[in-house]
Amino acid sequence: MSNENLYRDEAKLKIKAMAEEIDFTMMATNLKALPLHMIPMSTKKVDENGVIWFLSNKNSTHNQNIIKDSNVHLVYADKSDMQFLNVYGTARIVTDKTIIDDLYSKTDSVWFEGKDDPNITAIGITPTEAYYWDPKHNKLVSLVKLGVSAVTGDKPDTMDYGKLKL
Repeated sequence: MSNENLYRDEAKLKIKAMAEEIDFTMMATNLKALPLHMIPMSTKKVDENGVIWFLSNKNSTHNQNIIKDSNVHLVYADKSDMQFLNVYGTARIVTDKTIIDDLYSKTDSVWFEGKDDPNITAIGITPTEAYYWDPKHNKLVSLVKLGVSAVTGDKPDTMDYGKLKL
């Protein structure tokens, strides 16, 4: 594994690429209490400032938790591609129709009664600290390197990881 910390713009680009590619995350709220409240969420987009956006119901438990304490933890995992992203951040709930219109897609109609649903909100999470693990090569190359290292006893260098400093 190679440690590669990324800073500012590079860190934002890495978060954007990984969060949008992996898409689903487990969002943890109410971080001061155990058990944490965790819910799967689909990433709608990551904007140019590195803010990660979701749509949510204003009456949801996680929205209520964010109102009490804006600290959140996002855990992205794609085991098939061996990509992992761990994000701590501060959340804000917005009802701005322009933002909701930008984030909304047809599939969101499963959860909401259209863009004008009175219960729809957007959650924007500004990362404060993040870590990533990302393979250097495609799956086939990584498997070959792992096989070679099993035979030779050498440790394979198949993964980049590091802190994303914003």
